[in-house]
Amino acid sequence: MAEKLVENITAMDEDFAQWYTDIVKKAELIDYSSVKGCMIIKPAGYAIWENIQQELDRRFKATGVENVYMPLFIPESLLQQEKDHVEGFAPEVAWVTQGGLEPLTERLCVRPTSETLFCDLYKNDVHSYRDLPKIYNQWCSVVRWEKTTRPFLRSREFLWQEGHTIHATAKEASERTIQMLNVYADFCKEVLAIPTIRGRKTDKEKFAGAIETYTIEAMMHDGKALQSGTSHNFGDGFAKAFGIEFTDKDNKLHTPFQTSWGVSTRIIGAIIMVHGDSEGLVLPPKIAPTQVVIIPIQQKKEGVLEKAGELKEMLKDFRVKIDDSDKSPGYKFSEQEMRGFPIRVEIGPKDIAEGKCVVVRRDTREKHTVDIGELPGFVEKLLETIHNDMYERAKAHLEACIYDATDYEEFKKIIDEKPGFVRAMWCGDVECEDQIKADTTATSRCMPFDDTSRISDVCVCCKKPAKHLVYWGKAY
Repeated sequence: MAEKLVENITAMDEDFAQWYTDIVKKAELIDYSSVKGCMIIKPAGYAIWENIQQELDRRFKATGVENVYMPLFIPESLLQQEKDHVEGFAPEVAWVTQGGLEPLTERLCVRPTSETLFCDLYKNDVHSYRDLPKIYNQWCSVVRWEKTTRPFLRSREFLWQEGHTIHATAKEASERTIQMLNVYADFCKEVLAIPTIRGRKTDKEKFAGAIETYTIEAMMHDGKALQSGTSHNFGDGFAKAFGIEFTDKDNKLHTPFQTSWGVSTRIIGAIIMVHGDSEGLVLPPKIAPTQVVIIPIQQKKEGVLEKAGELKEMLKDFRVKIDDSDKSPGYKFSEQEMRGFPIRVEIGPKDIAEGKCVVVRRDTREKHTVDIGELPGFVEKLLETIHNDMYERAKAHLEACIYDATDYEEFKKIIDEKPGFVRAMWCGDVECEDQIKADTTATSRCMPFDDTSRISDVCVCCKKPAKHLVYWGKAY
C-alpha cells in the first residue's frame, strides 16, 4: 500500500506540471470547484494559509499597520477615475449587472484589487496633515478572470492581503514601499525558507497606475520564476485622480502620496515548487500545520498508544498529532512524507522498553534514536536545523541556476537550454524587452537591488549603451 501511495505522484523530473497537480490533489490541499477556474482550499491547504497569514499579520502590525475591510464591489464610475489603472485591469474584470430581479443602474466590478475603494475612503477621511499617515491592510479575496488557471498559482478567485497607505510626503511613501518589500523578503527567508531576489520591475512590468513596482522573485525547482510579493509606489497619481488633498501646518493644500503591497495564496505554490520532491510536499516547519506526527508501531499492543499520548503531551509546544488510524506503519510513513510533515516520531514496544524513540526528518529522511526524556529539546533544535537546511538548499539551487549573457545568441541559447535566470544588460527600451519576450518567452523579472554588476556596456539585444542589469527568466 505504501508503494502505491508514492507511485500515484508523478516524478517531478519526469513531468513537473503533472507532479505539481498530483501534489496539490493527493496532499488534499485543494479540490476543483464547479465554478470553472476557481478552487476549493481544503483544510490542509487552508491551515498553511492561516499560518502564513498569522506570521505576516504579526510582522505588518510591528510596522504600524492596521487591518480594515473594504467592500467586494466597485462601482464602474469609481473604477474609471484612474485611467491607467482601469486599462491595466480591464481584461480581467468580472462585472455584476443585475441585483435580485432588477438590472443595476450602474455596473459593479467584483474587486480585482482595491486601490479605488481606498481612494474613495481617503477622500472622506484625509483633510489635514494630522490625519496622515494611514497605514492600512485588508485580508480578502479578489477576482480576476484568468483564461488559464492552475491551483494556487493562478485562479479566478484567490486569497491575499493588500496593504494600502497614504502619506504626506513622497519620501515617506517611498520608504514605506521599500520597507514592506523587505518585510516580504525577510518573511520568505525566515519563515518559508525561500531565498528571493529583490528588485524593481521595468515600466512594462510594473503595476497599472504605479510609478514604481518592486518585487521579490523566487526560483522554483524547474528553474522558472515566481513573483512572490510586490510593493508599489503610486506617487500622487491616484490622489490627484480622486481629488484627495490635505492642509499642512501653514493651512496650505497639498496632494498626498500612496503605496500598495500584496502577497497572495500563490505563495503556497512557491512552497510546493521550491521544497517539494517526488514523494510529495516538504513543508517549512514554521508554517507546517503539523510539525510532528507521532506514529505508534504495533499500536494494539498494551501501552503503545498510551506512550504515544505521553509523547504528544511532552511536545505540546509544537503542532503535533498522533496517527492512530487503522493503517500499516509503512502506509503512515508514506502518507507523512507525501503531506510534508517536517518530523516523524516512531514509538513501539521495543522503543518503550529501551526508553527511546525514533525521530525521522522529512527533508532528508535522516533517522535519529533519541532518549524519550530528551525529545522536546531535540525536536526544537531539529526543526530549526530543518528550516536552515531547506533554506540553504534552495539558495544553492538559485545560485547554481543564474547565468550571465553578453551576446544575444548566447542569451537565447541559455534561455532555451538551461532552466533559471539570465543576467544581462538592457538599454531601457521597451522594444528590446518585447523582442526578448517574442524570441524566448522570457520576461524581465527585476532590476536587482543587491547586484550592481555591469557585465557589459551594451544591451544584450540591440547593442546600444546599456542602462540596467536585468534578471530575465521564464515565469509562472
